[in-house]
Amino acid sequence: MKIKTRFAPSSTGLLHIGNIRTALYSWLFAKRHNGSFVLRIEDTDFIRSNKIYVDNILNTLKWLGIIWDEGPYFQSQRLVFYKNKINEMLDLGCAYKCYCSVNRLNKMRLKQISNGIKPSYDRKCRYDNSSKKGHQEYVIRFKNPLEGNVIFYDQIRGKIIFNNSELDDLIIQRRNGFPTYNFCVVIDDWDMKITHVIRGEDHINNTPRQINILKSLNANIPNYAHVSMVINSNKSNLSKRKKDSSILEYKEQGFFKEAILNYLIKLGWSYKDKEFFSIDEMKKLFSIKNVSKSSSELNLKKLLWMNHHYLNNIPIDLILIKKFKKYLKNFKIKVNKKINLIKIIKLLRNRCNTLQDLVLQSRYFFENVEKFNFILIKKFFSQDSYKIVKIIYQKLYNIKLWNSENIVILFKKISQKYFISLKNIYMSLRIAITGLEESPSINTIMDIIGKNESLKRLKKLLYCLKNYKNMLN
Repeated sequence: MKIKTRFAPSSTGLLHIGNIRTALYSWLFAKRHNGSFVLRIEDTDFIRSNKIYVDNILNTLKWLGIIWDEGPYFQSQRLVFYKNKINEMLDLGCAYKCYCSVNRLNKMRLKQISNGIKPSYDRKCRYDNSSKKGHQEYVIRFKNPLEGNVIFYDQIRGKIIFNNSELDDLIIQRRNGFPTYNFCVVIDDWDMKITHVIRGEDHINNTPRQINILKSLNANIPNYAHVSMVINSNKSNLSKRKKDSSILEYKEQGFFKEAILNYLIKLGWSYKDKEFFSIDEMKKLFSIKNVSKSSSELNLKKLLWMNHHYLNNIPIDLILIKKFKKYLKNFKIKVNKKINLIKIIKLLRNRCNTLQDLVLQSRYFFENVEKFNFILIKKFFSQDSYKIVKIIYQKLYNIKLWNSENIVILFKKISQKYFISLKNIYMSLRIAITGLEESPSINTIMDIIGKNESLKRLKKLLYCLKNYKNMLN
């Protein structure tokens, strides 16, 4: 038997961590067993479905490298097929038309609730269609078995039993003539020969109904595996309608797809003490039997830690340089061709978690300090600072060979000759060059931005100190 799995998201929202983890598990299971992975878009909710969400699904999967072998199939393009199957079920006697009005159903539901009874359809039209009229609206319901049990073996949770007496005669076609989710998903899995359905645990209650529909059609029953939910730190469920939940938002923030995939696979699955996996290792080692039954909590700190690992361990090649430039462009930062981007990445990446962090922390390499922070000026400078900074400026101006080593040597000479602490020299230059109180080694930064730009910024600090001289104690 050829293994065949599927990922069947609805096009009513953005894909989030929980959705993509399910897609990854399904994809890896198929790949490990040399099977096929099908992408199916469940878009029969015509009111909430949107092409924006379809594009989000496709672009997210493509970015992560979760590439489908078949599809994408769209349920909205299979309506005639569903209609034929529903008519077939009516002919077989395993479905029936229900003419009960919405008003009757609502009254029945309220009465059941007030009597402490679980709301369900009373099957009036299953036994009596005498009230039907020529053009009266109706739904079509599945004729669920009244006795016995539905037993299936979940590959994560083990044996699960439902009593048929607890299951309703679910609607498979609405009053408007369109099929329902629970029907379409069953027919699709059967028609597409899906052997393993890997999906969220929120679908467990749908499974016995779907199995009964398949049985009524003498169809093969797929193997089921229901993965635990991914929840927020406040224990709430993730929402696919919040932009900040979207996987592509992580891409925009400068996360690497390798970090996302490693984080996803570890959300409920583990292999010994191993933290990082290549795609080939994931395909080789992943087993659905090792997936945890417990819910998994979204931990942004862990994801940032993983991304930090990749940022600091991937080679600084043309691909990374290209990505760095892209993020600089996103922040409208112009790149001076003379600036060595490789040196910047090497200097800063250990301080950063994402490419976006890297860009934000590197702004001073590309942009002059527009306005000095007076709080820093007040904190680190005095009335004598102007003379000291002027001496530093003149000595730096005379350097013949501009590099990090020569800059450090010069600082030490200035410190010894003029009895100025190295700490004060470094801080003066740090504020002049970066506008910040903290930064990597200032001599390295000055080496990267070059002599002319360094002197230009230092001269601006001199101008500032001259104007603030009377305000400094």
